[in-house]
Amino acid sequence: MAAAPPPYLTLEASYGAGTVTNGWQSVERYADTTTGFRAEGFPPDGRGDQDGKRVTYFGGVSRPSSGTFLLYSAPGWNTGTRTTPVLLVHGANDTADRAWANPGESGGYGCGAASCPSTGLMQDLSARGHRVFAVGFAHKQGDNLMQAQIVGDAIAVIKAKLGVAKVDLVGWSKGQMSTRAYVSSVKPNWGRAYAGDVRRLITLGGPNGGYDYPYAHGWAHDFSIWPACGGQVNAPSPHSHMTCYGTYTARPEFSMTPSGGYDNYPGQRQMLARWDGVYGVDGAAQDWYTTYYGGQGFYTAGSGIQAAIDAGSLIAPLHSAGVPASVTTYLLAGGSADILGIFNENRGPSDGVVFISSALDTTGIPTVGGKATVTGANHLELGWHGSVTAQIATWLS
Repeated sequence: MAAAPPPYLTLEASYGAGTVTNGWQSVERYADTTTGFRAEGFPPDGRGDQDGKRVTYFGGVSRPSSGTFLLYSAPGWNTGTRTTPVLLVHGANDTADRAWANPGESGGYGCGAASCPSTGLMQDLSARGHRVFAVGFAHKQGDNLMQAQIVGDAIAVIKAKLGVAKVDLVGWSKGQMSTRAYVSSVKPNWGRAYAGDVRRLITLGGPNGGYDYPYAHGWAHDFSIWPACGGQVNAPSPHSHMTCYGTYTARPEFSMTPSGGYDNYPGQRQMLARWDGVYGVDGAAQDWYTTYYGGQGFYTAGSGIQAAIDAGSLIAPLHSAGVPASVTTYLLAGGSADILGIFNENRGPSDGVVFISSALDTTGIPTVGGKATVTGANHLELGWHGSVTAQIATWLS
C-alpha cells in the first residue's frame, strides 16, 4: 500500500509523458531538507554542470544543491511482477539517462565502444518484469557521503510508493561507493544510519579495493583535463601545476585534493587506494615518480596519492564498517581493458580503469552471493553489455 515519503523529503516537480526522454516513464525531483546538505563546488568553466534534459528536471538549475535529487521511474515500475524493486545508481561524470537508458546519448565513444546502443540495463530489467528506478545526483563528482544519504532517500520514496520493505541496489563504478556507504552506515555526522531496507547489493566495476588510475597514469590522464593542453573532461587531476605548450600554469579547480579554495572532486578522492605495492606504477609515463609520490617533476607538480588519500579516502572506513550480513552482495568485474579514447589501465588485469582484483575485493563483505568477471566488457560497457545484464538478472532473480 502506498504511503507518504518521510517528512524531510519534499517533492518539488514531476515530469511525465511528453517531457521525459530515453524510455523512462517519469522523473521526479525531490529536495532533502535535512540540515547538512550543501551546494558543492563546480568547475568554473561549466564542464561539471548538469546538461541536457537534466537541467529541465532540476528546474533550470545547472548547479543544484546536493540535497536535491532526481528519481527516475521505468515503464512497469508499478506493474512489474517481481516483488523487490531495483534502484540503479550511476557512476562519476554520468547521468541516469546515459548510464542506464541510452548509452549513446552523449555521442561517440560515450558507451565504451565504437557503436553505442540506444537502450541499456533499465529496458532489459523492465522487460523481465522488474520494477526499476534510478537516482540522479545533483553533482556528477560529488561527496559519496552525501550521495549515500540520497540513495537512502530514493529508497524511502520507492518504499512509500510501492508499500515494500526492501529494495535491491545496483551500483556502477563510483555508484558502488554511495550504495555501499549507505548500507554500511558510513555517513556524515549529521546523516541518518542505514534503515535495514536493502535485500541485495550488486556492484559493477566498483572500486571495492580502491583505485589509483589518475596517479599511476597521470600524464596521459592530465591531457584530457588540463584546459591549456586542450582537455575538457570533467575529472580531477593528480597535479597542481602543469606545462602546456611551454607555459607552466596552476589550475587548483581541477585538483584531486582541496586547493586554492576549490574542492570540486571529493567523490573521486574518496575512491583512492594505493596499488603500487601490487602492480607498480607506469614507469614509462612522463614525471611518473613525482606524479604518484609527490614533488616537482619536469613538466608537472603535485602532492602525490598518499596526500590525497589522507585528505579523505573512504576505502579503509568502508572496509572497517563492513556491509551488514543481512545484505547479500554480488560483485561483477569487467575484464576488457580496451576503452576507446583513453589510456587504459595496463599494469594488471582490469576493465580499463578499475583492477579486476579491486572490483572483486570482498574485504568487509560477510555475505557474498556471487562474483563474476565478464571478459568481453570494459568499464564503460558495464551498463549495457548483454553478458552483464544477463548476470545481473540472474542475481536479482
